[in-house]
This record gives sequence, structure tokens and C-alpha cells, in this order.
Amino acid sequence: MKTRIIAALIIIIVASASTDSLAQARKDVRQKAQRVRIAEGRKDGEVTNGEAALLNKQQRSIRRSERRAKADGEVTVREKVVIERKQDRASRNIRRAKNNDIEKKD
Repeated sequence: MKTRIIAALIIIIVASASTDSLAQARKDVRQKAQRVRIAEGRKDGEVTNGEAALLNKQQRSIRRSERRAKADGEVTVREKVVIERKQDRASRNIRRAKNNDIEKKD
């Protein structure tokens, strides 16, 4: 009986740890995708130097928030929500910067 309880606890702990690492991997992928979108916008001329500087500053802020959240060893639900909102806002700003020149120059 004790071995079953211990085995169940181990499974729960491993599943919990892998869920957290999976969530972190998704955040990292999203962060990298945003950096790539900024670089592509800069390369294509859709994003100006000033816009790129502001967008990159926003990315640094997100990374800083992630480091602070991880500093105590546990990322709370509130910290996760704050980081997710910052990423949403950054994504929206990238889209706006890339599409703010609606008029096509022929």
C-alpha cells in the first residue's frame, strides 16, 4: 500500500514538473518568435529603427520580469498572468508596427 502511494506521489510530482517545463518552453518559443518577427519587420522595412528599439526594449522588459519571477524558485499564477499579458501586448505592438503603413507605394 505504501509503495502505491509513493508511486502515485512520484507520478504526480513528475507530471507537475513536466507541465511547468512545458509551459516555460512555450514562453521561450513565443519570446523567440516575437524577436524573429521584429527582425523580419526591420529587414523588410516595415519597422523603423525607432519602432524596433521600442519593441526590443519591451522584449527586454519581458525577459527581466521572467527572471524576477523565477528568482525565488517559484513562479506564481499572478506572475504568469503578468508575463502572459506583457507578451500579448508586445505581440500586438509588433503587429501594429509592421502594419502601420497601410498605403502601398507603387
